[in-house]
Amino acid sequence: MTAELSPIDKAKYAAARRSVDFVENGMKLGLGTGSTAAWMVRCLAERIRNDGLKVTTVATSKRTADLARDLGVPVMALDDVRWLDLTIDGTDEFDPNLNLIKGGGAALLQEKIVATASDRMVVIADAAKEVAQLGAFPLPVEVIPFGWQTTKALIEETLFSLDVLNREVKVRLNRGKPLKTDGGNYILDLHLKRIGNPRQLALVLNQIPGVVENGLFIDICDIVVIGNGDGRVTVRDINSGRVEDTTVDLAQSANIFADLGE
Repeated sequence: MTAELSPIDKAKYAAARRSVDFVENGMKLGLGTGSTAAWMVRCLAERIRNDGLKVTTVATSKRTADLARDLGVPVMALDDVRWLDLTIDGTDEFDPNLNLIKGGGAALLQEKIVATASDRMVVIADAAKEVAQLGAFPLPVEVIPFGWQTTKALIEETLFSLDVLNREVKVRLNRGKPLKTDGGNYILDLHLKRIGNPRQLALVLNQIPGVVENGLFIDICDIVVIGNGDGRVTVRDINSGRVEDTTVDLAQSANIFADLGE
């Protein structure tokens, strides 16, 4: 089955497989959104089935919740769980300080709420997501629909005073209309190419009326798990400074796909 996977999918699977090693029995766990996080949910479901793992989870999007429930992973509302031991999520970019750009899956608001309601955040990514400086991936900003074009204009004006290379702002579309998030908001994608001061940009964006949240995750990620297409995995802990290299057996993915009928 792994022969049918692309190298990028193998890398995502390897990171996801290693990430569920951080999950301990009885944990309250946040489940991220996106293609890499979906691999993690599948790996978690396999541990629940095979190892008898007992966890309580909170999903960061409806599609993650639906996937988890379909695979037998129990999902609850964050308001019922209140605080989490660990969140595992993907990322669109990460820098050497483990600052992130997230929101490619349009779930950045709920992802940030869940991540900051956790004792630790583990980020899973393929090696291509690592960058020297954030900004190549468009920065998502979630805005309320009312007056969104005015909010867009305010963002564009504000960007002229900030250390970014480009200032193009586009509304994210779905079938020709503004995409709606699970919260009923819109996403503006900021094509900046380079972000000189992510912390400053995150603070300034959230002061603009109409902005709900931005996709810069600053000082939130504790550990990054980086997968490669050959099964090699690197784990970096920003707090301890420890770097660990391991290898994941890619052949194990056949079990996951067999269960899903893929």
